[in-house]
Amino acid sequence: MRAAVKSLPMAPDDNPLGSFLRSRRERIDPASAGVVDSTRRRVTGLRREELALLAGLSPSYYTRLEQGRDRHPSREILQALAHALRLDDTERAYLWSLTTPPLSPADTAPAHTVRPGVLTLLDRWTDLPAFVVAPNRDVLAATALATRLNPAWSPGHNLIEFTFLDPRAPEVYPDWTDIAQQAVAGLRATSGARGAELDPFVASMRERSETFRALWDSHDVYDRVTGDKRLRVDGIGIVRLSFETFAVAGPEGHMLYVYFPQPGSADDRALRSLT
Repeated sequence: MRAAVKSLPMAPDDNPLGSFLRSRRERIDPASAGVVDSTRRRVTGLRREELALLAGLSPSYYTRLEQGRDRHPSREILQALAHALRLDDTERAYLWSLTTPPLSPADTAPAHTVRPGVLTLLDRWTDLPAFVVAPNRDVLAATALATRLNPAWSPGHNLIEFTFLDPRAPEVYPDWTDIAQQAVAGLRATSGARGAELDPFVASMRERSETFRALWDSHDVYDRVTGDKRLRVDGIGIVRLSFETFAVAGPEGHMLYVYFPQPGSADDRALRSLT
């Protein structure tokens, strides 16, 4: 399922706004949106003219947006579309970012340089698995416990590549399907503001993994800043950890992931045995 596929011509999406609007339009159930239609439908979700009506736009103008002939709609129009498409907060933020010129690689700081102070903090956190990632999900630095729990959390690895290309991933992640979906949706959320920086990596993953390509093309956007994850750890078994994520201030776009067990739980005791 995660084997590499033959290289295909993978031109970057030159109309991300239109692609995202179309993907969200196609997931809306017409009946739940109040659309009455007695004809036989040949499309999934809403038609363009139906969405335009719900958003208070002219069908011709909405068509221009979806086809990429107008790429700079006003905030009022974006708000109307977000409401009609029932976007959540993460999807709305992604929609706004698609109408803002993304940062070019030349405008960003060296993405793979972690500040010395952050490295010092990681060295002191001997009892927590924590690591820092770049926007493309390269692991840049980690605590010793993080590298012990999960090979993907070691510096030099990439979370996306491990999930889709490493045969160990389904063993490490008992909930691999959910984690794969969330990983791609999270990367897409990041790509809205850093598209030029991430486009080469996304193009590479689309060629190397059919599963990644299918998930990326679904245009789902997800920003999971907290939650739980299950890991299968050698010599211990399955461990359930909660996590929190923190943006490291600065232009690099680094994120800090910190995992922790519930106090007094069997997972807590397992981690203590490793430290």
